Amino acid sequence: MVTTRPSVQDVWTWLAAVPDPEIPVISLIDLGIIRDVQWQGDTLEVTVTPTYSGCPATSIINIEIEAALRVNGIENLSLKRQIAPPWTTDWMSDAGKAKLESYGIAPPQPAGGPERCPHCQSTHVEKISQFGSTPCKAQWRCTNCLEPFDYFKCI
Repeated sequence: MVTTRPSVQDVWTWLAAVPDPEIPVISLIDLGIIRDVQWQGDTLEVTVTPTYSGCPATSIINIEIEAALRVNGIENLSLKRQIAPPWTTDWMSDAGKAKLESYGIAPPQPAGGPERCPHCQSTHVEKISQFGSTPCKAQWRCTNCLEPFDYFKCI
């Protein structure tokens, strides 16, 4: 019996369908934490950089990666954790940032705060708290529509 292993591009496609457990509107690929996919002999090696070393979702992310690849026939799998260089919001895809905004979360901005409200697009926003629903988000409010929203902090 001759079997062919999936291409690396197939694997990237499968991983693009795995949602972030804390923000399910974006994938792990959108988030930019999948750093590399390669075959090492007959073992598929996936390199993952957590958003920060204490991220509580890291274990769930690894389980979801493994499940997505096993359902596609990957038997020999190695998940490699890479913490250097550290993850930054610069690694997020533009598509991922757009998905965040459509979902109601202001995407990270280098200036240190959201440019506009993700609900009504007003530029009149104010910070409520540096701490949001997860450690990577802060709580903001629009002074026009008065809706609160999360802002994905720049890291």
